[in-house]
Amino acid sequence: MNNKQNYHKNKAKDFKGSLKMLLKRLWTYKYSVIISIFFASAAAILNVLGPKFLNKLMTLLFNQNGYQLEDVTKYGIIILSMYLIAALLGYLQGFIMSRVSVGISKKLRTEISLKINKLPLQYFDKNTYGDVLSRVTNDVDTVGNTLERTLSSIVTSTVTIIGIPIVMFTISWQLTLISLLQIPLAFIIVFLVVKFNQKYFIKQQKYLGSINGYVEEQFSAHNVIKAFNGEEKSQLEFNRINTTLKSSSKNAQFFSGLMHPIVNFTSNIIYALICLVGASIAISTNNMAFLATIITFMTYSKLFNQPISQIGSISGTLQSTVAAAERVFEFLNEQEQPDESDKNLIIQDVKGKVEFKHVNFGYTKDKQIIYDFNFTANPGEKIAIVGPTGAGKTTIVNLLMRFYEIDGGEILIDGISTRDMNRSYVRSLFGMVLQDTWLFEGTIKENLRFGRPNATDEEIINACKMANVDHFIRTEPKGYDMILSEETNISAGQKQLLTIARAMVQNAPMLILDEATSSVDTRTEILIQIAMDRLTQGRTSFVIAHRLSTIKNANKIIVMKNGNIVEIGTHDELIKKNGAYKELYISQFENSEDL
Repeated sequence: MNNKQNYHKNKAKDFKGSLKMLLKRLWTYKYSVIISIFFASAAAILNVLGPKFLNKLMTLLFNQNGYQLEDVTKYGIIILSMYLIAALLGYLQGFIMSRVSVGISKKLRTEISLKINKLPLQYFDKNTYGDVLSRVTNDVDTVGNTLERTLSSIVTSTVTIIGIPIVMFTISWQLTLISLLQIPLAFIIVFLVVKFNQKYFIKQQKYLGSINGYVEEQFSAHNVIKAFNGEEKSQLEFNRINTTLKSSSKNAQFFSGLMHPIVNFTSNIIYALICLVGASIAISTNNMAFLATIITFMTYSKLFNQPISQIGSISGTLQSTVAAAERVFEFLNEQEQPDESDKNLIIQDVKGKVEFKHVNFGYTKDKQIIYDFNFTANPGEKIAIVGPTGAGKTTIVNLLMRFYEIDGGEILIDGISTRDMNRSYVRSLFGMVLQDTWLFEGTIKENLRFGRPNATDEEIINACKMANVDHFIRTEPKGYDMILSEETNISAGQKQLLTIARAMVQNAPMLILDEATSSVDTRTEILIQIAMDRLTQGRTSFVIAHRLSTIKNANKIIVMKNGNIVEIGTHDELIKKNGAYKELYISQFENSEDL
């Protein structure tokens, strides 16, 4: 199981804090929200007043002295107009809130996108890409999709719960007191369920992110899984996570679903009591017109039941929304890399001298990787870094590029500490070719211009010729305008050649080549080596390589082990030492005569 995935952090964190932050975001659209609340309130008031006018109409019809058709028509038109206006206001507030929710979702996604670029690499070492993706998609969608319904429902329910008792008191205070008995019962039920159920919604959102992360990981490595017959193991792990997600979702939905039938049960009891007491009053007073009041109260009782039941549904939706918002805000509140916009120091004429002075570093405080690392690369030198897996080779490059900050010592470029320069500027000084090829969906030209957008077509073509990839491009449909995507059928070696050409187009004063030839065949490797010799000419370059035959011409070879330099020298010098480098070199050949 990927150690990045933490499937057991299910404890609810800060419901009130997340809700407060969500409301703060909502308040940025305060004018739209106020108008929406006004429309929702007006629509609810009209719906509350409707049965009162219906009561007047029925009282008129039950009048033993008869009624005038004009009066009946007047009340009929009033009632119809009220419901039509309420429907129109409800539509308008829904339209406004849908725009608000879409706007908030857009802002959250934008903030997450900006945040991703500000986070240190340590964050992505500890969290799966799928979990981050889940926050951008599932969690933001949950917030956006439910926000418009929740706000209008809260306003409508509140106005209805307050308005109905006021109107009912003007009709019959006895029946009103009976109707109000369901309020404390309903709110006690809702409060208890919400308090108990929040942990399950937190767990549900957490495992939703976990399963997205696992699926993303498995799909991206499906070839490896098939090659090692790992389908069964992969399916078992998926079933384990999926079962936990099912359990947490089931509990969350089950307890949320309890509220509606319980509230409905109490409402039906009140409904029966209204009928009994109302009939008793009508009989004792011998007032047949009171039947209209009973019918009105039965209507109000059902109408009153709707917002109370709705509060139960809102509470479940709100819990899910706040749980999703909590994950979004948790991501947005992650510690960023320090702002360096005030660092404007640049090197006027980059020579390429790189110095490591007493550098110490560890990915965690309790596990140091690099110990008192000292080394100087002179301008134009080709520096090879070799050593067994885990020796710290890539870590040195990461520190040089300021992907991670050193714990002690300093790294200097032309005598200036990299800490005194903006990290973006430091990275612009290096062209990089990594072991893992990365090409985005777009034309070949767009990919090659990624590090230098203003590069001309001529410069791109020349770079591709130097990288020995021009012929391949011209044989493809549309040539340099061919669209690269996941469906594009090009080999790993061809992708690597394109990334090398991209580094050439960037034309940075220094180079970093991390296993740049690991994905190509021997013939292509020779072509790349020729291109690399052209590219590194006059540039300080750092080459991480397992194929030691590719670094024979390096000016210096650093041999690392357990974060320390164990040997430094040229290929011939290190072979003569009969030390760690010679052991590594011999291990790649069947006999020592190839030395």
